[in-house]
Amino acid sequence: MRKLLLYFVIISVGVIYTGRLSYLQLFNDNVVATDLTNDSAIKTVYDYPQRGYVYDRNGVLLVANQPSYDVMVIPREVKEFDIPQFCKLLKITEEEYQKKIEKAKRYSWRIPSVFVAQMAKKDYAYLQEKMHRFKGFYIQKRSIRNYQTAVGANVLGSIAEVNNADLEKNPYYQSGELIGKTGIEKSYEDVLRGVKGVKYIQKDIHNKVLGSYKNGRHDTLAVNGRDIQITIDSKLQEYGEKLMINKRGGIVAIEPSSGEILALVTAPSYNPNLLVGRKRSKNYTKLHYDSINKPLYDRGLLAMYPPGSPFKTLNALVALQEEVITPQTTYTCRNGYIYGRSGRKMGCHCGSGKRNVVNGVAKSCNAYFANAYRQIISNYETPREGMNVWSNHIKSFGLGDYFDNDLSTGRKGRIPTGDYYTDSYFKHNKWHVLNTISNAIGQGQVEMTPIQLAHMTATIANRGHYFTPHIIKSIDGKPIENDHFTKPKYTTIDKEHFEPVIQGMHDVFSMKKGGTAKWLNVPGIEICGKTGTAENFAIIDSVRTQLTDHSIFVAFAPKDNPKIAIAVFVENGYYGARWAGKISSLMIEKYLKGEITLKAMEKLVLEKSLEDEYAKPLSGEPFTINE
Repeated sequence: MRKLLLYFVIISVGVIYTGRLSYLQLFNDNVVATDLTNDSAIKTVYDYPQRGYVYDRNGVLLVANQPSYDVMVIPREVKEFDIPQFCKLLKITEEEYQKKIEKAKRYSWRIPSVFVAQMAKKDYAYLQEKMHRFKGFYIQKRSIRNYQTAVGANVLGSIAEVNNADLEKNPYYQSGELIGKTGIEKSYEDVLRGVKGVKYIQKDIHNKVLGSYKNGRHDTLAVNGRDIQITIDSKLQEYGEKLMINKRGGIVAIEPSSGEILALVTAPSYNPNLLVGRKRSKNYTKLHYDSINKPLYDRGLLAMYPPGSPFKTLNALVALQEEVITPQTTYTCRNGYIYGRSGRKMGCHCGSGKRNVVNGVAKSCNAYFANAYRQIISNYETPREGMNVWSNHIKSFGLGDYFDNDLSTGRKGRIPTGDYYTDSYFKHNKWHVLNTISNAIGQGQVEMTPIQLAHMTATIANRGHYFTPHIIKSIDGKPIENDHFTKPKYTTIDKEHFEPVIQGMHDVFSMKKGGTAKWLNVPGIEICGKTGTAENFAIIDSVRTQLTDHSIFVAFAPKDNPKIAIAVFVENGYYGARWAGKISSLMIEKYLKGEITLKAMEKLVLEKSLEDEYAKPLSGEPFTINE
């Protein structure tokens, strides 16, 4: 009986193992396949797809691909060879060789990783003939980017090798693979990258290749990335970058009727081709450590500035909505606004006289908007309550928060609330409206990015509704169907209140009405705009020092059925009409006419450099102002 029992146990165990193995092989191949890359008897070979092409809104090709070759290594398969000769072929030092091989071992002894990335085709042809001498190394072909333009680096972005954080976040990637790091390359990585193919090769105990594992049952083909069309007008983008040479700041242009971003300029910038190929690391380091010009810093999306006088348009709209003023309400300006027991004065350059909302905007009267702002806050029982109401109106324009759009980076700016002043800024509840009066003219604690200024202007152009600013137009030829981008959102301001403000913005360009941009008209185009000058402070030798003002301008055109809304910010550019206003007029003419008639203005902007201003001794962040 004991013998029979023993035989029974042995047979039962055999049946169970045989049955389980048959089940895995016949019915659950996927379970086996998921572990193949970790099987020492299986060699995994990837086939990398072509990354999707990128086109501008008019079908101009901006980003294509070019072949590249990586030297790969599988540490466990490396045998003794002539290391100095190998290093000479790869143009690396023996010290670099040791660092690279140790890094590969730390990643995995069995899984291949990149040893030397992105060799040129001529280097590949020379090296390929000699690779058989170096066991454990092989060459992997893949594609890298080939930028067809020298502009728009901040828009297009770049790709680079995955880092440890990328690997931990997404198991799709292997060490040495490429991923979108910035710009649309990052935002649309899942669309552009495609799907890599994979082949599993069976090896014997001597590491000899036997052939395809299970006749290729688990192999997959690579799927190329999808092409995308972005909303940028490459000609307008190029022109904007040209106008901003030797200047610092940002230009953002938006199509009001769709929220599509037409241009997204940051200055200084760089040629996107600098971050391609084996020189990428060296060039990136140089750009990264340029702490003076900060070419990698996207000022259009990240630089938070006091918005200055363009913000007066929002204060006018809130005052009209709150019914503390009407279009006919007037306040007298006596070269400024005098307030407080000490008789402090907020100076004004509009001269003296009575102002209403229309000529208050046209002449940028500080006294008018200080009075209107004060009426808004004082209309409620406490300043805290009044500020919260004011803040909610302003935030209904999408300001003071991230747009939740498809751009790879951004900052939310700041629209202060009554709670902010009580709990964080003053840290008591005894403050009053005059403590915050600078908000009336876009100074104080208000901060916005250039894209938020452009978005604000597009919302005014639309008479109270907006579309979330975005940069994608179509994927594989199919227009986007994203409700977040295509459905309008509405402010808390009634539509009728926009007309007097828009008329004031139109009169900004009127010689007869004495507008602040009366010299910046574009023949044949009705433009509505607003000049702005923002105070600029920096810490020098531990002292808060006032420097040259920032030049700001916002505009949209035409007045009716607007096609473009724009915000221009020039750091240390003096007053609004001096540089930002000129650039705005030129950009609008370029977009709407396709050519420039304002030749003298163009010549002045192209030839003028502000480098002398930037050479002054500064410390701290010159473009993040907290007053």
